[in-house]
Amino acid sequence: MKTTKLVLVTLLGLAIIGPAFGARDTLRCGSKIITTGMMIDEVLKHCGEPKSQDTEEIPVRSGNRVTGITKIHTWVYQRSGGNPASLTFDQDKLVSIKYQ
Repeated sequence: MKTTKLVLVTLLGLAIIGPAFGARDTLRCGSKIITTGMMIDEVLKHCGEPKSQDTEEIPVRSGNRVTGITKIHTWVYQRSGGNPASLTFDQDKLVSIKYQ
């Protein structure tokens, strides 16, 4: 009986706190949820212009040889009532969402 209660309490706890762990790589813009993997134009469509943006060109290497350049875009959105969200795009694909 105690084991069953322990299992139920554990499952209930995971059901409550579990979504919070998965929500790290998401951003809500109005009714739309922004997730990693989305394209830059899609984020712009749903979230509008960011508060700030920066672009950096990074060399792509294969061993010691530079084989090309990739553009890393960093956009910052100020969320109402929350910490700013920093979105990083590699070329045009969203690769990370972090909260400052």
